Amino acid sequence: MAQDVVWVGLLRGINIGARNRIAMADLRALVDELGLGPAQTYIASGNVLLHGPKAGRANLARTLQAAIADATGLEVPVVLRTAAELRAVVDNHPFGRDTSHTYVTFLNAKPTAARVARIDAKAVAPDRFVVRGSDVYLLYPNLVTGSRLTGALLERSLGVAGTARNWRTTVKLAELAS
Repeated sequence: MAQDVVWVGLLRGINIGARNRIAMADLRALVDELGLGPAQTYIASGNVLLHGPKAGRANLARTLQAAIADATGLEVPVVLRTAAELRAVVDNHPFGRDTSHTYVTFLNAKPTAARVARIDAKAVAPDRFVVRGSDVYLLYPNLVTGSRLTGALLERSLGVAGTARNWRTTVKLAELAS
């Protein structure tokens, strides 16, 4: 397998409370066994840097997802971004200088404009969102707890699965992948 790009694998729903427990050492070993290493993880929430072919994002995500399922019995969606894609997300923050209440949901495909229009900005106010390609910037001025702009709402409205990261994690992953 050609090792020509650094990918950041974003696993959804890992190590939240007692659910979907995967040790990051085990995840690194699994990625290395797949020939996609050397792997590096960042915090225990399912972020892994790996090496793989530039072409075939969907196939690579499926391969990683299947390997995780085989090794752990967990069905864990995997979203992949390149270093350049993560850098573009960081460089294009749409909500001004204060990033303390910003999250990004990384989708596994670009939603249609009609699907994006399904989210009523007035219904989720004061929270705000901006969809750019297959990434959704989220601003939670009153914190994410209690927000109506949830991951479930995004997935249902957009018809695309995704996984969210706070701004600090997004920036750190972009730095690590560079």
